[in-house]
Amino acid sequence: MITTKLPTDIWVVASWDKFIQTSENPAYQKAKCYYHNKQMRIETTPVCPDHASNHVIVLFAIILYCIIKGIAVNGLDNCSYQKTGVREAQPDISYYVGERSQLAPTGSTITNLDNVPPPDLAIEIADTSLADDLGQKRLLYEELEVAEYWVVDVQSAQIIAFAIIANNGSRRITRSEILPGLPISLLEEALQRSRDENQAQVGAWLLAQFQQL
Repeated sequence: MITTKLPTDIWVVASWDKFIQTSENPAYQKAKCYYHNKQMRIETTPVCPDHASNHVIVLFAIILYCIIKGIAVNGLDNCSYQKTGVREAQPDISYYVGERSQLAPTGSTITNLDNVPPPDLAIEIADTSLADDLGQKRLLYEELEVAEYWVVDVQSAQIIAFAIIANNGSRRITRSEILPGLPISLLEEALQRSRDENQAQVGAWLLAQFQQL
């Protein structure tokens, strides 16, 4: 019996039903699933230590900043957002900020964007997927209408941040607009420091920097 292997880690043309069937397959239980423009992408690339470390640093830094500045926030790790029949995204990290923090989804099912608004901030940690995160996924998040979209380049310890403009694409930013006063360069330095310092040391440095802002 010949079995056709499903292409992964690339965009392939697929119907919505095919996408749902694939994403619910136990074989892809740990995969990240995306659907956009009648194409699906199933990411199965193993997460390397650098990717995992950057994930922790960014997640911690944003929560710490919000604590110090008194900004209400609810973050989600690898939460899927689905517009039935149209698109689905699963950012590495996402946040609902300020007054919208109370709108963050709860429960044990995929977030249905027909009933829940999209997050304010979506973040992809990019190691092997950088080109796609800056390309088609950026278009996907524009259509999801998140307020900001960040791509963390693991190799260069760089964060490419975009503000999403309703019905008009996105533009590069160097300072967050939904986390007022937070320069992207400060987070980049934290990522660079994490290559030589442990996370407690990086956290202490971030604490001091945030208190001075």
